[in-house]
Amino acid sequence: MSKFSPPPGTSDIFPEEISCWHSLEDAARRIFPLYGYAEMRTPVFEYTEVFKKGIGDETEVVQKEMYTFEDRGGRSLTLRPEGTAGIIRSLAGTDVMNGNEKRVYYIGPMFRGERPAAGRRRQFHQIGAENAGRVAPELDAESIALLLHYLDELGITGYKLLLNTRASSEDRKPAEDSLRAYFANTISGMCPDCKNRLERNVWRILDCKQEQCRDAISKTPDIAALFGEPSRKYFEKVCAALSAMGIHFEVDSRLVRGLDYYVHTVFEVTHPGLGAQNAIAGGGRYEINVPESDKAIVGVGFAAGLERLIMAQQSLGVKQVQENSAPLVFLIGLGEKARNENLGLAARLRRSGISTGAEVEEKSMKACMRGANRVNAKFTVIRGDNELAKGSVVLKNMADGSQTEMNSDALLPHLKSLVK
Repeated sequence: MSKFSPPPGTSDIFPEEISCWHSLEDAARRIFPLYGYAEMRTPVFEYTEVFKKGIGDETEVVQKEMYTFEDRGGRSLTLRPEGTAGIIRSLAGTDVMNGNEKRVYYIGPMFRGERPAAGRRRQFHQIGAENAGRVAPELDAESIALLLHYLDELGITGYKLLLNTRASSEDRKPAEDSLRAYFANTISGMCPDCKNRLERNVWRILDCKQEQCRDAISKTPDIAALFGEPSRKYFEKVCAALSAMGIHFEVDSRLVRGLDYYVHTVFEVTHPGLGAQNAIAGGGRYEINVPESDKAIVGVGFAAGLERLIMAQQSLGVKQVQENSAPLVFLIGLGEKARNENLGLAARLRRSGISTGAEVEEKSMKACMRGANRVNAKFTVIRGDNELAKGSVVLKNMADGSQTEMNSDALLPHLKSLVK
């Protein structure tokens, strides 16, 4: 590996790529406020207990994928593997504890110690939304509607919405017993992790991605009928609300999502342009326990992976508007005095909204013009001792080679007229 390469599972985002990222972020800032969401930012690391208590000790994320370390005070800290637990930790001191609604969204990097693959990174980026404090099936449906509105805004088509219910924690016991009885007959041929999960957390088996477990998982019986009536009615209302909004979905009884805080509704959006790892977003309703509290915070939300959204856009040929960092003008001073004068001119032009580059070293005219071409400047402003004496500049159009001498005081108004 080259010493100039970033660590495995991470990547550099260069200026020529950044417009894709900005377009995803800008779309979120346009769409999310239409649903009453405001942007929020939390630390990229939290006390480890935030994730253990929030996500669940038995999850793959907590057991195998977290980047955890001790600080100098001996406190256990973890780089955030997902955004929801930190958001809820932050909101725990607000009135969401009393059932008052809070709508926030976030954009930022997450970290998981996964084996790098297409669509799977050790540092990845997410845009997510959380509606915390209230429980209503209509809010679950609205959260899904927001996600799909956002995907439509990005020009992503051909996606599939998968939907399921995890039921409430009180209503899922009979289904859990049935699931355990089924896997007890197949567990001998399954992976070591699933063997451990059989008694500790049987729901996690449904989320296993190991090849040797896929056949048994694919034949899992439909256990939704074993959920209690309140949970079944809740899910029916979610489905009815989605249908009322004209949203098409498929019920997948094996969809559980990978985090233990989910109750009732869970959903996932997949896209064929990503191959085997085809999920581009997912979420659901949750109850999250926060440290130093015996009360769970309820909410519904989702997160979408930015890298995966870009892959979906690329598979569809979605065109991105490239950001132009090329200067409008490039200043060339022939002689030390002219170069010094150009420093002040560059400052005035930039403060007036004119993107400006300048050659600050002593170079030949030919070398200076090569520099202007290298940064793709549209115009060059040239002056030497003669122009300084006359109070003029020479403005050269780099496209057609034409040039005009003008009073230096007329330069700024003229350039402003060119960028209107």
